[in-house]
Amino acid sequence: MKIALFATCIVDGMYPEVAQATVTILRRLGHEVTFPSGQACCGQMHINSGKFEQAEPVINNHVRAFTSTEWDVAVAPSASCVASLGHQQPMVARRMGNEALATAAADVAGRTYELSQLLTDVLGVTDAAADLGSYFPHSVTYHPSCHGMRLLRLGDRQSDLIRSVEDIEFIELPLADACCGFGGTFSVKNPEVSSAMLADKARTIQATGAEVCTGGDASCLLHIGGGLSRFQRTGRFEGTPDVTAVHVKETSATDIGGDHTEHLTAVVGADDDDHLTAGEHGTSPAEPSQMQSGLRVGASTVHLARILASTKEDPLRVQSEGATVSGGSLR
Repeated sequence: MKIALFATCIVDGMYPEVAQATVTILRRLGHEVTFPSGQACCGQMHINSGKFEQAEPVINNHVRAFTSTEWDVAVAPSASCVASLGHQQPMVARRMGNEALATAAADVAGRTYELSQLLTDVLGVTDAAADLGSYFPHSVTYHPSCHGMRLLRLGDRQSDLIRSVEDIEFIELPLADACCGFGGTFSVKNPEVSSAMLADKARTIQATGAEVCTGGDASCLLHIGGGLSRFQRTGRFEGTPDVTAVHVKETSATDIGGDHTEHLTAVVGADDDDHLTAGEHGTSPAEPSQMQSGLRVGASTVHLARILASTKEDPLRVQSEGATVSGGSLR
C-alpha cells in the first residue's frame, strides 16, 4: 500500500523523530511511504481562533499538496490534526463560499487516518509485539487527547496498542479523560486556566510513578512535558488552586491486613494546601514531601509512535538509561 505521511507542523518543527518513527513502523509492515511536498499547517490554529479568512489559503495549500500525488491512504501521528481535516476544513471552506475546496478537503480527510486508526482499522495490527516487534521494558502511563477521544472517537485503539508492546508495564492514569489544558490557542488566550489544568494533569502523571507518559498528540505531550520539566526544575507546579488534586497516602497497618500499601486517592475540589494539614500524628510540615503530595521526579513524555517503533535491536532509551530529555520529552 502507498501511504502518504502528513507530518503536521508541530511534529515537523518540534518532534521530527515522531515522523521518523511513523515511517519506520509503516515500512516495517512492508508499505511504501511518501511525503507530499508543499505540506504545512492544517489551519487548526486559525480556525480555532475564528480566523476563517486566513484559514482558507492554509486549507487550500493542504488540499493542493495531498492531491498533487497519488497515494492510497494518508496518515498523521496527531489526532487533533486529523480531526481538524474532517471536522473543520470542509466547514470553513463552505463558510467562505468555496464549495469546490470543501469537496476536495472532505475527500482528502476521508482518506486520512490517525496512526492508531490506520494500524488497527486498515492494516489489521492488534499485537504490537507480534506484528511490529515493539519492545519497551519500562513503566508507561497514557494520556488520551481530547480530540482523539471526542472527535475521532479512538476509544482504546491507542492504549491497546501500547499494552501489547513486549515487556511494557502499563499503568492506568487517574482521571485520564481530563483535558491537559493545552487546546492550541486556548493555552495562549487563557494561560491561568491552562496552567491550572496542566498542574492537575502533571500531578496525576507523577503520582503513577511511571517513567514516561505517552499519547498520540504531540501538542498535548509538548504541554505536559513542559509542566513535568518545570516541576523537576523548581519543585512546584504553577497555576491556580486545583479543581482536582491527586494525592498518595500510605495506609496504616490495620487498613489492609497489615500491609503498608500506597493508594491513589482522587480528591475532587481539593486545594494545593490540603496536603499541609495535620495528619494522624499531628505533623504539619512546612513543605509537602513528594509522597504526601503525590509527586515523583523523573517522568517524561514520549509519543506512542516512538514506543511502537522501539525494538530489542534498536530500543528507545529512557532518562535513566542516558537518554536526553528536553522540555520534559524524550529525545
